[in-house]
Amino acid sequence: MIRLGKALSAWGTPDFQEFLKTEIEQLGAAQLPLQQGLSTGSHAVDSKLSAMIISVTEDANVIHAKAGIFFTGIIAGCSCADDPTPVDENTEYCVVQLDIDKTTAETTVSLLNE
Repeated sequence: MIRLGKALSAWGTPDFQEFLKTEIEQLGAAQLPLQQGLSTGSHAVDSKLSAMIISVTEDANVIHAKAGIFFTGIIAGCSCADDPTPVDENTEYCVVQLDIDKTTAETTVSLLNE
């Protein structure tokens, strides 16, 4: 379960977006739907992960944040000893929706098709 406690604690302050951005960047490829968001690569990696907050709204119980994620994808070869294919890194981008529960900080993340 993802919990964005620092971002929730900063809700309603000018620092909220910075705390949210930092916590998203610390999640990494294992907790974000980066693999599903690939457009040119075949494998998402954690290096060079950067988040950009696009919009934030709320309702009575949940903070809804839309974020753009810049990350690195690679086109993996067959990993054979004689494979001549170099591992090229590609900059990838996807948009995610984060829904943060205002009571528990439990957060669901879903990929948006934009």
